[in-house]
Amino acid sequence: MDELIQYGPFLAEGFLENIKLALVAGVISLIFGTVLVSMRVSPTPVLRAAGTIYVNVVRNTPLTLVLAFSALGLSDTLGLTFSTVPRVNSFWVVGLGLAAYTSAFVCEALRSGINTVPLGQAEAARSIGLTFMQSLTLIILPQAFRSVIAPLGSVMIAMIKNTTVATAGGYLADAAANMKEVFDTTGASIPIFLGIVLAFMAVTLPVGYFTGWLARRLAVVR
Repeated sequence: MDELIQYGPFLAEGFLENIKLALVAGVISLIFGTVLVSMRVSPTPVLRAAGTIYVNVVRNTPLTLVLAFSALGLSDTLGLTFSTVPRVNSFWVVGLGLAAYTSAFVCEALRSGINTVPLGQAEAARSIGLTFMQSLTLIILPQAFRSVIAPLGSVMIAMIKNTTVATAGGYLADAAANMKEVFDTTGASIPIFLGIVLAFMAVTLPVGYFTGWLARRLAVVR
């Protein structure tokens, strides 16, 4: 317990970085996942194929490899730089890698929601002259989002926990990295470990309860 009190501020600083990573990756993954699902249900074969290949490849690739590719491939090889400050640059590289990984799962959750929308609604939209994108954005996607709020909440919870793998992308300021540094200094400490676990539970449990409540509140009546 003394170690937890002594190193609490240091661990809290790392945990705050995890939350910031989760917020950045969550917003980007929702946007990119929506783009991906639009590609997957597109009437254009090339877009459908590109979306399908991306989702299947990323979903079956370990997150550590995705983050390592983001750090080594995008940052080191291609020279993609977001900031001259190494810590800030690593944050955004890891955030994009995490978002690229999570967006594949967001896409599949949304696609399952699209499948719940009656086909007659899409046909009715076409009959009144709406284009594919108009019917998708005005009619299909709003209902799809309402149908998959709970699954999307589960994806976001998994993404929050996945931020602990940020060290695989070279980001050494998150809670897991700070906890390892403390363990290397003081030895394994159960209170410190439990403190990190409780901190993540304090974030993920409310997210689960809120998305569950919101899913019931906005449920689409068929």
